[in-house]
Amino acid sequence: MDNRYVIIMAGGVGSRFWPLSRQERPKQFIDILGTGETLIQQTYRRFSSICKKENIFIVTSALHKDLVLSQIDINPENVLAEPFRRNTAPCLAYGTFRIMKDNPDAVIAVTPSDHLIIKEEKFSDVIKQCFDFAAKNDALLTLGIKPDRPETGYGYIQADRKKKVGGFENLMKVKTFTEKPDIELAKVFLESGDFFWNAGIFIWNIKAIMKAFEKHLPDMFSAFEEGRDFYGTRQEASFIGRTYAECRNISIDYGIMEKADNVYVMCTDIGWSDLGTWSSLHEHSAPDTKGNCRVRGEVFTYDCKGNIFNIAPGKIAVVQGLKDYIVVDAEDVLLIVRKEEEQNIKNYLEDVKNSTGDKYQ
Repeated sequence: MDNRYVIIMAGGVGSRFWPLSRQERPKQFIDILGTGETLIQQTYRRFSSICKKENIFIVTSALHKDLVLSQIDINPENVLAEPFRRNTAPCLAYGTFRIMKDNPDAVIAVTPSDHLIIKEEKFSDVIKQCFDFAAKNDALLTLGIKPDRPETGYGYIQADRKKKVGGFENLMKVKTFTEKPDIELAKVFLESGDFFWNAGIFIWNIKAIMKAFEKHLPDMFSAFEEGRDFYGTRQEASFIGRTYAECRNISIDYGIMEKADNVYVMCTDIGWSDLGTWSSLHEHSAPDTKGNCRVRGEVFTYDCKGNIFNIAPGKIAVVQGLKDYIVVDAEDVLLIVRKEEEQNIKNYLEDVKNSTGDKYQ
């Protein structure tokens, strides 16, 4: 039996990419880079070359299960529908117990559905090494991305260089986790060489993660364990509905990874980005000589510099005199925001919601 499994987490709403990302079609279901593939399609393709397709599970909102099936050629039984958003710990408890039903010896890779990885061959090699290590060890393994700038938008992992794992290049015990730092601390992290970006990609064997849930999130472990007889049956959906209604909203990072003492990090450079903001597209798009990026659509620019344009198909935009702006035309919503103010997009969306209801959410 092939013990390699994957859980793709696809329950996010991508509000920072509003107005292109909406509740009915969030960021992971959009070809946000103009490559011909949506982000979830890219993620599924990357992992389908590493393990059997029937061993890939996608956890998403019940509202988006049909959307997943329209974009991914996958057995509907492998698409697990969450009735409510409850963060990553319940998502992974659900996926893990479901896989346990099929294979109690599974080794599981966990990945977000909406990240970009440019060096795909290297990524494949790294994940295979991680599978090999996780299969034989009581360990919770995470990927650490070598930083190339003092980034304040990512969490960091400090690797303990005194505790390297023999036989594996760049595999070390984790010393500390740090939430998003300010710019001065981020500079210190970059200069030290011991800190890596937290990519939110994990690999572990099923026994190790089950033990971690039982130790660090015992209430959640007990709640999902009660449904052992229901997973993979017609009773699964109703059981999950009851369980999620009582679940805490908590991340796997805070609930387990930051508390466990058997956490390891594979330090690597795979051309990773979480594509968390419109500005993050800049480094992954081809700018013109003035630094303007056209993600989508026809745009004629005059005296413009450093802008990001995403224009709806069938339209032409003529823009003069803008510098360092984000311009997104999503047909029913036009967003024009300075790049330095994009952290406020969520606030603008909330104002729109308060004024017009959920129509443009």
